[in-house]
Amino acid sequence: MSIFKKKEETTTTSDGSRAIVKLHVSDFVIVLVLILLCATCIIPFWHVLVKSVSGNGAVMAKEVYFWPKDFSFDAYNLVFKDATMTRSMGYSAFVTALFTLIGMVVCTCAAYPLSKKRLKGKRIFTFILMVPMYFSAGMIPAYLLMNDLHLIDSMWVLILPLVYSPYNMLVMKTYFQSSIPDSLEESAFLDGATNFQILGKIVLPLSKPIIATLSLFYAVGRWNSYADNMYYITSDKLRLIQYKLYLLVKGAEASINTSLGDVGGASNTATPEVLQAACIMFVTVPIIIIYPFLQKYFVKGAMIGAVKG
Repeated sequence: MSIFKKKEETTTTSDGSRAIVKLHVSDFVIVLVLILLCATCIIPFWHVLVKSVSGNGAVMAKEVYFWPKDFSFDAYNLVFKDATMTRSMGYSAFVTALFTLIGMVVCTCAAYPLSKKRLKGKRIFTFILMVPMYFSAGMIPAYLLMNDLHLIDSMWVLILPLVYSPYNMLVMKTYFQSSIPDSLEESAFLDGATNFQILGKIVLPLSKPIIATLSLFYAVGRWNSYADNMYYITSDKLRLIQYKLYLLVKGAEASINTSLGDVGGASNTATPEVLQAACIMFVTVPIIIIYPFLQKYFVKGAMIGAVKG
């Protein structure tokens, strides 16, 4: 009876797929839960957007919720009229792209050999490379090391210390082990291929999902970080956009009538809360623009890379 009932509740479309023609209460519950989950992501973002284009008085009076009040672009004018902001945005994009590229090369070079059983001393190398995931020397020893290496106040101090990620390496290693058949590599070895040829012509073309996923991890991590910029960088021209915006907001907190001359430019006014909302939108939009192009790889890569350890 259940088989016939199931047939009555579905129909075959012109392309041969099955379509549901009858919905149950459970279907509405699932849809409601999904709507609520989506709302928890969208509503906070929308609230920040609305605050960033609202008037200072309305925001300070806590009158802005889901629709802008006293519509104004003063906060965005404050950000964009600083000539150093646009330069810092381009510099941050370059550092993020270079950091992601080098990070993926390092991650791949570590994960691929560790995913092979034929590697002698595999357990020892894996243990050594996983130690930084659990233990850290601390901020002061790290600063002294960067100073001894003459990396303070240079672009490379923002790239090299974080370029190796044990977590990303572990995810990629697991992906290689679970998704790349050993038979492919064995047949390539029989044809005379080297390890680098196998990696470049077989493994990497089959690893687009995990490459896109980890690239997004690297890029978002570098883009959102500003603590190392605060500790290691003293030159204004080497400051990333996140740290520049942090200084802008801190300046606004010191004085409600803030001028961009405090961090390098023209003058305008904005309350700290409105300015902070505009800064959040300013640095979030680039990631939002990139994410849709990687989404089709992201879910598959994250799931497959975490299936087996």
